[in-house]
Amino acid sequence: MFQDPSFQITVTPLQYVLSIISGILVGFSLGLIGGGGSILAIPLLLYFVGLANGIAPGTPEYSYITHLTLGTTALAVGINAYINSYMHFKRGNVRVSEGIIFTIPGIIGDIIGAYLSHLMSGALILFLFGFLMIAVAIRMWKSKCNPNKSILSNNSHKLTLRERIKIDKVIPAGFLVGFASGYFGIGGGFLVVPGLLFSTGLDMLRAVGTSLIAVGTFGVAAAITYAVYGYVDIVISLLYLVGGVAGGYAGSTIASRMPRQTLRKLFAIIIILVAIYTMYINRVGVVDLLHFL
Repeated sequence: MFQDPSFQITVTPLQYVLSIISGILVGFSLGLIGGGGSILAIPLLLYFVGLANGIAPGTPEYSYITHLTLGTTALAVGINAYINSYMHFKRGNVRVSEGIIFTIPGIIGDIIGAYLSHLMSGALILFLFGFLMIAVAIRMWKSKCNPNKSILSNNSHKLTLRERIKIDKVIPAGFLVGFASGYFGIGGGFLVVPGLLFSTGLDMLRAVGTSLIAVGTFGVAAAITYAVYGYVDIVISLLYLVGGVAGGYAGSTIASRMPRQTLRKLFAIIIILVAIYTMYINRVGVVDLLHFL
């Protein structure tokens, strides 16, 4: 049961089951195609689990459900990232120093983003989120799955921390990525990895492993900020997490047997279709955007 000064809703047993299924789908997509898969976590919770069903966009109730979804998915994504970071750490793919340095300014941006998000209407947030989904889909379509990029390059592992870190780049990059993560309630792995490559001397494999430190921290920090305003459901987050672990294992197993590039392009198309649907449902957010501007 979630309560707000203006209304209350009840999550049914069926919706809890659908939350597990949603977690499986998100985890499966992550295991199958890698970064960007979690972008579907929010629309799945809103429209598949059905937290937003029957609630008109633009109403206070809809905004409440939207913020609740952002906080809930942020917690699930954050915990899942920490679990995966441990697995990468055991394989030697995590540079803790770089991860912490990138994360510190990101936490500030993350908290600011989450705070500003709770002030915005749900329709506006989701309308803008549609643009982010399209950007992720385009990047996914254009990206090339080259396994050779996982090999250490340029002897980056031999450089000192001072030589690897570009402070003038890592601070703004970390802040901006953290802000986006907090505002939209996402882990932002698809933003963190390029940010680390841009501002540090890490190779691709270690950038992916190290990014999970930031993704986990951003997710948990955003969830805590949303929780202050009552926008987190721990039960659904845990169900998402359980489903995500199972789905991730299945996805990663199947991925080794299928053409990864074809899968990424297919998934990019799915994300674009979901983005168009999300933007259409929340088109009233355009009015809020014009008022905001």
